[in-house]
Amino acid sequence: MANQALLVMDVQNSVVSRIASDTEYLPRLAKAIDAARAAGVPVIYVVVGFRPGFPEVSSRNRMFGALTSGGANPATADAFQVHEAVAPRLDEVVVTKRRVSAFAGSDLDVVLRAKGIDTLVLTGIATSGVVLSTLRQAADLDFGLVVPADGCLDADPEVHRVLVEKVFARQAEITNLADWAASLRTS
Repeated sequence: MANQALLVMDVQNSVVSRIASDTEYLPRLAKAIDAARAAGVPVIYVVVGFRPGFPEVSSRNRMFGALTSGGANPATADAFQVHEAVAPRLDEVVVTKRRVSAFAGSDLDVVLRAKGIDTLVLTGIATSGVVLSTLRQAADLDFGLVVPADGCLDADPEVHRVLVEKVFARQAEITNLADWAASLRTS
């Protein structure tokens, strides 16, 4: 079996509150996290965050540029903490990224290489955001990829479907959380 890690990406309070279409998402993800922990598979959390004053954010950046006009620092605000239903344990790695991809502006690649990880199991919100961007970059970095379709959410269900069925399937094994968790018990 590959040396894999479960990535839980952008499952932060502010993101979860905007995408309430699947009320079973967090319980389903929590079960997969428990299965990973029980099997000794590292669970790595990826969150978006910035330094006070947002020096990493350009006003030209359409997604994050509005942050520079003031307000609370998302790195410390409760809205940007990992949702309590799937919160990391003290001994689990939390990687802070500065853009959409889990690799952009973070030390994720260093952490993965140090742990000898060669396969990533991608979960998170949103399918068309962090999951897509991370999948593309991870594929370019030669990681094996697994995407549990029900481990990802998007505000647009049709975009989610097209990405999982037509785009991700070209670069990743597509499964679901229950089957992935079951595979850990049979390995």
